[in-house]
Amino acid sequence: MTKQLLLLLLLCSSLIPSFSQMALQMASEEQEEGLYLRKSQEKITIDGQLDEAAWFTGRPAVDFWENFPSDTSRCAWKTEIYMTFDENNLYIGAKCYAPGNKYVTPSLRRDYRAGGSDNITFLLDPFRDRTNAFVFGMNPYGVMREALISNGGRSNDDWLGEWDNKWQGESAIFDDYWSCEIAIPFSTIRFPEGQVDWYFNSYRFDTQSNTRSTWQPIPQNQIIMSLAYMGNMQWEEAPTTNNSSISLIPYLSGATQRDYEEGLPSTSTFGVGGDAKIAVTSGLNLDLTVNPDFSQVEVDQQVINLSRFEVFFPERRQFFLENADLFGTFGDDQVNPFFSRRIGVSQDTSTGAAISNPIYYGARLSGKLDNNWRLGLLNMQTAKDDENGLPSYNYTVAALQRKMFSRSNLGFIFVNKQTFADLAGDTLNNAYNRVAGLDYNLASADNRWNGKFYFHHSFSPTQGKNPFSHGARVDYLERRYAFGMEQRYVGEEYDAEVGFVPRKNYWQINPRGELFFYPEKGPINRHGPRFRSRFLWTPEEGNTDRFMFLSWDISFTNNSRLSFDFGNEYVYLLEDFDPTNTDATPLPGATGYTYNRLSMEYNSDSRKTFSYRLEPTAGQFFNGYRYGLQTNITWRYQPLGQISLTTNYSYIDLPDPYASASLFLIGPRIDLTFTKNIFLTTFFQYNSQIDNFNVNARMQWRFAPVSDFFLVYTDNYNSLDWNVKNRSIVAKVTYWLNT
Repeated sequence: MTKQLLLLLLLCSSLIPSFSQMALQMASEEQEEGLYLRKSQEKITIDGQLDEAAWFTGRPAVDFWENFPSDTSRCAWKTEIYMTFDENNLYIGAKCYAPGNKYVTPSLRRDYRAGGSDNITFLLDPFRDRTNAFVFGMNPYGVMREALISNGGRSNDDWLGEWDNKWQGESAIFDDYWSCEIAIPFSTIRFPEGQVDWYFNSYRFDTQSNTRSTWQPIPQNQIIMSLAYMGNMQWEEAPTTNNSSISLIPYLSGATQRDYEEGLPSTSTFGVGGDAKIAVTSGLNLDLTVNPDFSQVEVDQQVINLSRFEVFFPERRQFFLENADLFGTFGDDQVNPFFSRRIGVSQDTSTGAAISNPIYYGARLSGKLDNNWRLGLLNMQTAKDDENGLPSYNYTVAALQRKMFSRSNLGFIFVNKQTFADLAGDTLNNAYNRVAGLDYNLASADNRWNGKFYFHHSFSPTQGKNPFSHGARVDYLERRYAFGMEQRYVGEEYDAEVGFVPRKNYWQINPRGELFFYPEKGPINRHGPRFRSRFLWTPEEGNTDRFMFLSWDISFTNNSRLSFDFGNEYVYLLEDFDPTNTDATPLPGATGYTYNRLSMEYNSDSRKTFSYRLEPTAGQFFNGYRYGLQTNITWRYQPLGQISLTTNYSYIDLPDPYASASLFLIGPRIDLTFTKNIFLTTFFQYNSQIDNFNVNARMQWRFAPVSDFFLVYTDNYNSLDWNVKNRSIVAKVTYWLNT
């Protein structure tokens, strides 16, 4: 019996290479047919080795196209992708050949950024709409990443949403290649029942050959995750999932904090709550949260604000991230009717930092109804916030999206913020605020044309003049050039309390254009001029803002980038304004200012152990001058982590009696990854504009899949006298349970 078993094992091991060779030959002959998956009859062990015969029974994805430094030929360094599946999981394996085994990784932290490191990424589009996709990635050290793409990955500004879910992955390093295997449970992703054809693509970064490559060819001036360029992925039989699958994610937390400025004693709190994920259908998911706690979320990176308007900070709370594009991408970056940070987050006026406002509960139903329709429903109830003068509010958002033509869609959104409290005598808060709107997102099949057209209307008890906004954007992208035009109008009384609208009562147009040149030889990969402009009018004053910006952008073959910029700006101040935002003597309103500036930006090769970014600026500023320098310096101690230092210095020189000021923002950051499951991030921020020094240290231990222990320490000091403002320490544990 033992001899027979040994002979059987020997036979299987000899067959695996031949299976692999046969699959590669089949793929070369039938590349146009795409990738083909056969069902596995054996257990797949996720160890990064690809040593099961089931990997090689289908048709793999091979013959990758080079995307960088050229995009006109096959990549010399081969990548092979194999797939199989069983009753519960989709399995993806890859072999990535390279000229050596000195791979680059910023750290062992999950959800790394792809640029500047070795990795491979897989894009899955189950509904074949080429506008939404699941992203899974691995690097040679077995570090995982996942995300969601919306709006087709049309540009760098599109939504690459953070997302955390349960799946497995491992990698292995060999002499001339590295390989990886991943297992994605069907309960993790959403897909249509009974469909055997999906879309798929993959891109790979190889630091040693200095190449980027993709399975389906993508032009170099298109974003590498563009869903306009997808290949076929055919299943032997349609996968199935348990539509009634439920995941429970309870948490326990404890915290102690003290407000030293108010002279209050230390207080301790204990929290319990959790989330639930329920698969309503194969494409639709229900997320529930009770007494959510976001204490483990990383602090915002502060900025020096020299503008007259609010600064945008991105959402970081996990509950709001999955399918966030369904709710958060209406309008544009300056007129957004729903900004999820308005829910459960207030602002500490002494530090400028975000502070938590308790949320009682929340529910979100989101996902695909079928191949053409997407639905999003959100409801949240917040607690009363006496300190910031806010009653308890209920927030409801409904969004519906219909695919049109090849990759475009029409969307509708309704946002309702309402309180049932008695607001008699309250002049700061409305009983309700509502916004309804339509958006048409344009995306051609080849992604040459894309844009947006929208109209939104607000409703409140104190309805005023012109309570609406509208906008349009059209961009055209070719290999040698690009041009675009944007228009925006925001009415005087357009009031989106749950949105991000930093300015009202204006009309604006933004023409822009760009040329691309591709040298055949030399150190430059691509270069060319870029023109951007902004013209803004108000009904009372006419043209109040004018901005014209001309730059020459250079991308080098070694991955570094350089740009030279000239800007001319005109600003008519409607009101008094202190450009330093330090409560100094303000410049007078009803006055116009014209000024010019020069700047340069250089980003070094991020593959190197030591990398940096420099951005000096000099020129006029209102009725004076401004000199500035922004830097980011990063040292990578592979694979344990990296240390970075971000600085922003602005010297503003205005004539008497107006303010002259030196503004500093210094932000050292230490990222340590002791293992793939234990991370320590320490973040220091000194901001002289708000007289604050912040310390935030966060330890994370992922003791089980998507289950974590967090220990977070936060300290704020007054940078003038170095007295403590406030201090807190939080411990939190979460655990993912599948039922």
